[in-house]
Amino acid sequence: MEEGSTVDIYFLPEGCISNIISLTSPRDACRSSVISSFFRSAADSDSVWERFLPSDYQQILSSSSVSPSPMSVFSSKKELYLHLCHDPLLIDRGTKSFALDKCSGKKCYMIGARELSIVWGDTPSYWKWQPLPESRFSEVAELVNVCWLEIHGKMETRLLSPNTTYVAYMVLKFTDSAHGFNFDPAEVSVKLLNSGEEMIKSVDLNPVGRQRRQVGGYRGFGRLPTLLRLRPWEPVEDPEPRQEGQIRPKKREDGWMEIEMGEFFNERGEDGEVEMSLMEVKGGQWKSGLIIQGIELRPKENQ
Repeated sequence: MEEGSTVDIYFLPEGCISNIISLTSPRDACRSSVISSFFRSAADSDSVWERFLPSDYQQILSSSSVSPSPMSVFSSKKELYLHLCHDPLLIDRGTKSFALDKCSGKKCYMIGARELSIVWGDTPSYWKWQPLPESRFSEVAELVNVCWLEIHGKMETRLLSPNTTYVAYMVLKFTDSAHGFNFDPAEVSVKLLNSGEEMIKSVDLNPVGRQRRQVGGYRGFGRLPTLLRLRPWEPVEDPEPRQEGQIRPKKREDGWMEIEMGEFFNERGEDGEVEMSLMEVKGGQWKSGLIIQGIELRPKENQ
């Protein structure tokens, strides 16, 4: 070939074009498919989208109780990929969900409430378990009444995508009668158990738009006297103004709310665990009306 000459890319075999596209990203593959029918055929091939799916995707899908298996439903790897981006798949007996980040193909998981460690979670007078149509899991945990709020969740880092920064989110809702979150802030944390690295943040759990209130003026541990429990709530001054930059729950597209708990870098993810926690144990204020769906782990945006 003479120096300075060019090669028409359309003379390359389709398999060669597919191989080149598979070295880019799912977003780039979708963009290249609109160039021409030739590129569309190459970009939509199974050889491209097989590279974008996690290497252990078949093992993950086999742990789902969904019937028929997604692998047998979709005629192409691209269809399977897009399905996993938009419709989280229940796995591990319905205790977790699995999905893919649409832009990168990296793994996303949500740990359902039943897989979390909730202090007093099995005591009906403190927490109740019930189905909720808008939840992806068969049950959610609803806070009945506690003065000690403590929730932990763990995930094996080997299950996550390597060389990826993950962010953990507590996915929750509040009932119309939720109360008791108007005094002391909660703490959320993310900790890599093998290295000891930990990120701790302060969170304002008071539902947006709720008036800061106090039940009968009483705060503290123990059961309230009957007469005090029956007194109506009275508006009070905010006893502890919100700290600047304090995290608050944010609305999600699916109607739930989420709290950013912290982030961590998953290098190789070998033989490690990450623990996520939500705690409010210092104030002794009785709390009610918090609904927990689970803890979600997904790749940090724009990394």
